[in-house]
Amino acid sequence: MSLLAIDIETYSDVDLQKCGVYAYSDSPNFEILLFAYAFDDEDTQIVDMACGEQLPQRVLDALEDESIVKTAFNAAFERTCISKYLGHRLSPVAWQCTAVQSAMLALPLSLDGVGEVLNIQRKKLKEGVDLVRFFSMPCKPTKVNGGRTRNRPEDEPEKWVRFKTYCIRDVDAEREIRYKLRNFPIPAQEMKFYQMDQEINDRGILVDQKLAANAVLCDNQYKDAVTARAYELTGLSNPNSPVQIKGWLAERGVEAEKLDKKAVKSLIGNADGEVLEVLKLRLLMAKTSVKKYEAIERSVCSDGRVHGLLQFYGANRTGRWAGRLVQVQNLPQNHIEDLELARDLVKNQQFDLVDLLYDSTPGVLSELIRTAFIPKPSCRFIVADFSAIEARVLAWFSGEQWRIDTFEQGGDIYCASATQMFGVPVVKHGVNGHLRQKGKIAELALGYGGSVGALTSMGALEMGMEEEELQPLVNQWRGSNPHITKFWWDVDAAAVRAVREKTSVSYGNLCFTYRSGILFVTLPSGRNLSYIKPRMTMNRFGRESLSYEGVGESKKWMRIETYGPKLVENIVQATARDLLALAMLRLRDAGFEIVMHIHDEAVLEVPEGVSSVEEVCKMMAIAPDWAAGLPLRADGYECAFYKKD
Repeated sequence: MSLLAIDIETYSDVDLQKCGVYAYSDSPNFEILLFAYAFDDEDTQIVDMACGEQLPQRVLDALEDESIVKTAFNAAFERTCISKYLGHRLSPVAWQCTAVQSAMLALPLSLDGVGEVLNIQRKKLKEGVDLVRFFSMPCKPTKVNGGRTRNRPEDEPEKWVRFKTYCIRDVDAEREIRYKLRNFPIPAQEMKFYQMDQEINDRGILVDQKLAANAVLCDNQYKDAVTARAYELTGLSNPNSPVQIKGWLAERGVEAEKLDKKAVKSLIGNADGEVLEVLKLRLLMAKTSVKKYEAIERSVCSDGRVHGLLQFYGANRTGRWAGRLVQVQNLPQNHIEDLELARDLVKNQQFDLVDLLYDSTPGVLSELIRTAFIPKPSCRFIVADFSAIEARVLAWFSGEQWRIDTFEQGGDIYCASATQMFGVPVVKHGVNGHLRQKGKIAELALGYGGSVGALTSMGALEMGMEEEELQPLVNQWRGSNPHITKFWWDVDAAAVRAVREKTSVSYGNLCFTYRSGILFVTLPSGRNLSYIKPRMTMNRFGRESLSYEGVGESKKWMRIETYGPKLVENIVQATARDLLALAMLRLRDAGFEIVMHIHDEAVLEVPEGVSSVEEVCKMMAIAPDWAAGLPLRADGYECAFYKKD
């Protein structure tokens, strides 16, 4: 099969990082400046489109020919931009993304990063950042540059020559990376998932632009009123200044080392009068309830939809999707009972009524963010998600039968967990119902080896638990889940043995294999998780443990420690991801249009009177052959705007 490698350099007056490639290329001022390409093993060619050169007919034909594979690093950018140039959307079917191929080996998500880790010969040129800033972005008009707002080839001919060299090098770097990864091709099933992902991002989701605009307006007016009241109470030149507020509080006998949300809330408990009101105002001034509305406004395209909200294989340890632009993966929950009323009040700029009817205007705006996503006319959303998917997958892997029985019988896992831990029946809102909360916090914090620290991070103390209760709770949970606890350390032992002996170790429906300097964990789905350059090292506790190279919390390539429970977390979350991907593919193939998905939930845009929630949930809950015995369940609802039911 013939192959066409591509890299392009572009210009737009829209900020790519903040607004995404769809809004970037949707701008009337968007253009392709340079088009570098190479067929198969031929030398890389460059087309200087900014200087009037045209794409060769051979390239134009190849772009439309699905028998010719188009490759690029972050191919979504090239495909979207070229689609805009051609005036019609190119199908993702014939496109392959080398960034995805790299991510599947847990390599960095940037061309530069992958090139460094693989130590390729033709690395991305470092000066490219400055060249892109010079030619691909608007510039500030000055006397020196003659007041121009963008730089063109004729303004700096020498730089333009280097820019062309940079574009050619990106094609060469991508080709070398692809050659180095030739023994690790993207599996056919993952290619189907990638194509589905691109279709979802191409489709996008409609947004209520009036709601978004008025939510920002409401927040601005509210913040102005709150700040004015803070000026009035304190007499400070800047009541937003932590230094000034600390001084003001100290004059009234209140010492505050910090003024973050947690610290202010603790101070409120012992305050009264003006001090109490100022502290409450501090919380209100600090609350950011409209950043996602602003992200929606920046990212919306001329079709009224936001595209590109999710990145395929964005979490390269597990293969889960990552949120982009509006970050739909962490939308605030909504608990307002009369959500539609609150929404209408904001849309109609009845801000005084919002302030009158609700405890917190910023809180209302925060809860309404989900509702800014709406179906197109004559459609409604069907939202369906897996119920307690990670807990189900963990029970299935480990063979913790009482948990599997609970799920198969439709029981409440928090009540069942508390019953198992404390040896007494626990019923929600019934007998021993007070113990359900302890079961819930234990379930959320302890499934992947968490201990007292995990309980604390999950808010156990804020929920009313005493510090001396935490360790016994850990012990009780582990004692009532012996198969899960054993599973952690069996996985640890299998991974360590595979690395020590440079061999393959099967354990249950998992396989741990050391090959080509990588530890592969083969999931029941057949997909591999990858851990680069694994070896045994001394951990911070002075014990020998497994480590590997990867992108750490600092976003830098580094050596990372791991152990059984953490590997189990990766395995469970990756398997949950595979189940969601298969469910969405099943829905897609049945004709449903998915517009968004969040964690373990799919959002479908469905014509009125067509299909049902029950039909969608039934399709989602079909377990694949490799997951026999896994008690899958999906719940769902319909809505006229996106919300959490």
